[in-house]
Amino acid sequence: MPDAILRLALPSPLRRLFDYLAPPGVAAASLQPGMRLRVPFARRDLVGVLVEVRQDSEVPADKLKPALELLDRTSPLPPALLRLCQWTAQYYQHSLGDTLSWALPVLLRQGEPAEARQERFWRAADGARADDPRLARAPRQRQALTTLAQHPHGVPQHLLPQLQINRDSLNLLLEKDLVSVEVRRARSPERHGSWLAQAELPLNPEQRAAFDAVDSAFGGFNAFLLAGVTGSGKTEVYLQLIRRTLEAGRQALVLIPEINLGPQTLERFSRRFNARIVLLHSAVNDRERLDAWLAARDGEADIVIGTRSALFTPLKHPGLIIVDEEHDGSYKQQEGLRYHARDLALVRARQENVPVLLGSATPSLESLHNAYAGRYALLRLTQRAGGAQPPRFLRLDVKSRPLDSGLSAPLQQAIAQTLAAGQQVLVFLNRRGFAPTLLCHDCGWIGQCSRCDARMTLHQRHGELRCHHCGHVERRPSRCPACGLVDLRPVGAGTERAEERLAILFPQIPVLRIDRDSTQRKDAMNQLFATIQRGEPCILVGTQMLAKGHHFPRVTLVAILDADGGLFSADFRASERMAQLIVQVAGRAGRAEEPGKVIIQTHLADHPLLVQLTEQGYFAFAEQALSERRAASLPPFSHLALLRAEAHRPGQAEAFLQDACQEAERLLDEAGLGGVELLGPVPAPMERRAGRHRAQLLLQGNARPTLHRLLGLWTPLLEQLPGGRAVRWSLDVDPIDLY
Repeated sequence: MPDAILRLALPSPLRRLFDYLAPPGVAAASLQPGMRLRVPFARRDLVGVLVEVRQDSEVPADKLKPALELLDRTSPLPPALLRLCQWTAQYYQHSLGDTLSWALPVLLRQGEPAEARQERFWRAADGARADDPRLARAPRQRQALTTLAQHPHGVPQHLLPQLQINRDSLNLLLEKDLVSVEVRRARSPERHGSWLAQAELPLNPEQRAAFDAVDSAFGGFNAFLLAGVTGSGKTEVYLQLIRRTLEAGRQALVLIPEINLGPQTLERFSRRFNARIVLLHSAVNDRERLDAWLAARDGEADIVIGTRSALFTPLKHPGLIIVDEEHDGSYKQQEGLRYHARDLALVRARQENVPVLLGSATPSLESLHNAYAGRYALLRLTQRAGGAQPPRFLRLDVKSRPLDSGLSAPLQQAIAQTLAAGQQVLVFLNRRGFAPTLLCHDCGWIGQCSRCDARMTLHQRHGELRCHHCGHVERRPSRCPACGLVDLRPVGAGTERAEERLAILFPQIPVLRIDRDSTQRKDAMNQLFATIQRGEPCILVGTQMLAKGHHFPRVTLVAILDADGGLFSADFRASERMAQLIVQVAGRAGRAEEPGKVIIQTHLADHPLLVQLTEQGYFAFAEQALSERRAASLPPFSHLALLRAEAHRPGQAEAFLQDACQEAERLLDEAGLGGVELLGPVPAPMERRAGRHRAQLLLQGNARPTLHRLLGLWTPLLEQLPGGRAVRWSLDVDPIDLY
């Protein structure tokens, strides 16, 4: 048997490690876990991560292949991050190699050096003078030399245009030995002076109590839930805790739910701190992401701000983790590695021995349950900052009322009054496009997606029918495909239709639509927000993108056009999501001096949930919902795992799940595990999507350890089931939706 066997995690869905020999000329003693190696795998080369070095292998010695190349002199992956990835792979029953692929920047996965960008730096040569006779007739060269002389440490190449230095002039100066150029690593600038670039705001007593509670926990793991009403100044608490973290020589990691919150968060943090801040999300290019990742790992970034994937950013001196809008479903990854960044933030904070702060105006029922059970410390902010008053709710019953593109007459009148007072209006409709359905008035034909069990949404501006589930697009028909007549009518309203109608009703007022379609262009969101922040009367029309953490001081009226959707859903979480969305959207109103008003259009104005939410507040709703969940043994009082399967032919997915169910029943019986219930297999709520037939099997356990023991035994068997080759299947641990 060879002296050393390298066990590597490869980017593969297989839940196992792969054994290799060390590359020729590489001593096993020089290898560390976390190093990357290039290895042969089937007919291609892959980049794997070393997990351990062992003396034995189950693979016969003559079958072991040597790795091709060692890519790192030292491990680019800190031990703490490798431990987090191993825990994540085990908990979510996912391949460790694939988990590491989600955690590492793309360039590291591809085998690029784990080094920051090398850049050319230009500087004036020793003794070079602007009055050199060779420059008498070269004013541009003379000016370039003068500018370089003012930067003795050199000017990086990317800053030359900002200093109006011409590259041709530099090349001519280089030929005359008046300048020199060197290639070196572009390091983050050193910080000078105080951490604060802007004075802090005074904290009210509730904010001060929250700050003091977290401040006293520095230096060890503690979990806090900061439940503050919208506009209560949670961000100011974050900022002052981060200042405390920086003063202790530590780094802060701040998670935000959406890319669109990134620029405004970065701007606010940059105004406050003399600190090195990096922003990480899916819109950052691969090179910038690697540079930010390395800066955080090497301690050159003081604050890391990012969406869910930023949770895997290494920190040299971790001090504090903040999860803003912790209730938001965007923290759950829905493809591949189905992790929840909020839950992993708690695991990471415990491993790193630092405090973690979860913040929200509408905490998830799971987090509230943990706070009530004493696992988290509950910090409450019940007053809006600066003396602003909470918005006043009005449930507007629209039964029997005519709706004009989703807008009732009383609502139109309220919008007109608000605009006449010089204020802004936010119209919320969580439905993109012009209309959710295209209907033939003569024969009843409805525009269905040919690949899904779903209706196509009409996007009038582009003359298209689009499926929002699989992305299928068709041209809008000019005649009914069924009867050939031309009376095709849009049914229902989306943001596009509301925008069009409001522009007709209020022709002198800007109508700004903010949804995924209108913000696809780079910087489109910033331009829209710049218009809003000018404070002039305007109407904002948008989806839930408008509900998350934005500060619109001149918005005094929020209109929710259709609040009834969450009251009729098979998903037990639908009412929680609806309540959170209503409160979050309502929180955009009246955040400054003028009081705010929220009008909720509904056909069920007397529904107990809406009455309780609008009259007693989110916490009254949450306590009622928790008591209902307890009675029904639903999360957080039980634990779920969802096995999904899809196949091209009907029946294949169900057959695979039936075999999987029988294996699970056998394991439960053999291992003597109780308290786990198998529900299904059943067709998925949307049975056909993107041309595939879908089904699912739900596992519900009374105790998390029992459920996870079953999953650990069951998942390897699923990979061996014969029917698994004909289907695409995935296991979702702690699913947040059942679709």
